[in-house]
Amino acid sequence: MSHRTRQSGVVLSIVAPGQGAQAPGFLTPWLSEPRFATRLKWLGAVAGIDMEHYGTDADAETIRDTAIAQPLLVAAAIACYEELFDDHEQAVAAVGVLAGHSVGELAAAALAGIVSAESAMVLVRERGLAMAEASRTRPTSMTAVIGGKLEEVLAAIDAVGLTPANNNGRGQIVAAGTIEQLEALAANPPQRARLIPLSVAGAFHTVHMQPAVAHLRSLAEAVHVDEPSIPLLSNSDGTRVANGRDALDRIVGQVANPVRWDLCMDTMTDMAVTGLLELTPSGTLTGIAKRNLAGVELFSLNTPDQIPDAKAFIAEHAGSGGPIGDGGATPNSKKDQ
Repeated sequence: MSHRTRQSGVVLSIVAPGQGAQAPGFLTPWLSEPRFATRLKWLGAVAGIDMEHYGTDADAETIRDTAIAQPLLVAAAIACYEELFDDHEQAVAAVGVLAGHSVGELAAAALAGIVSAESAMVLVRERGLAMAEASRTRPTSMTAVIGGKLEEVLAAIDAVGLTPANNNGRGQIVAAGTIEQLEALAANPPQRARLIPLSVAGAFHTVHMQPAVAHLRSLAEAVHVDEPSIPLLSNSDGTRVANGRDALDRIVGQVANPVRWDLCMDTMTDMAVTGLLELTPSGTLTGIAKRNLAGVELFSLNTPDQIPDAKAFIAEHAGSGGPIGDGGATPNSKKDQ
């Protein structure tokens, strides 16, 4: 596969957010774009979910449901990404590295060409259903711990039996476990730290999700995978995945293991990333990057009227002198599908 020669000193990262980033009505402005609306409808049909309803009319509690939130986020990321490029070849030439936070990693795998968009939607549907089922076994949740000294935060989390399920870099660790354990942490928080309960329905990325891993692993064995055509970072340790099957195996196992977004950002630093664009619904990962990736330019893409500026941002950090096109970048996708 051919690659354009990049302008020296520029590297573009595109990232997909994870569960908790969704908000009521976040897809409303996007549905005015015919290609986006058509693609979203197709991805929803694959997953068996009315994406238009959940992305526009549903309330916060409804889209908090794991079985709804996860497919909604993956479909939104894929459709948003396709608005930025003419085709996958153009994306390959422009994007230096892809990454996704938690369920966003499945969207990123589709964008990297490892799995088809359709396979990603089937897997995320089953992921969401299996994690929702695992969450019903015992009331669990997650709480972001903002600030405090890292060693003191980790010690406080461990003292009450919680898991540091997300390490999001400087100043943010997400603790996960039972409601009783989270209440114990709230009663005795780390010094100089602020606790924020998250809008999620379970203790994701902990042992509580192990039943979901077994279900997903049995399905993933039947999924066709290709080698990544764009570098993809793994949530497990921040490294660039070596091959498609390894990437999918890691994504499946990640359901019950901590997300090391801090290590993903370390790798972006090592790769000399100069620009990071977060796909809709954005803000979470660009906020984290602002605290951790000094000197990296950030673009938070949330509405279609930002597309011209997003394309200019991509061109700048891809080292491209030419225009960024009219969409349709996922491998094997059809613009009129």
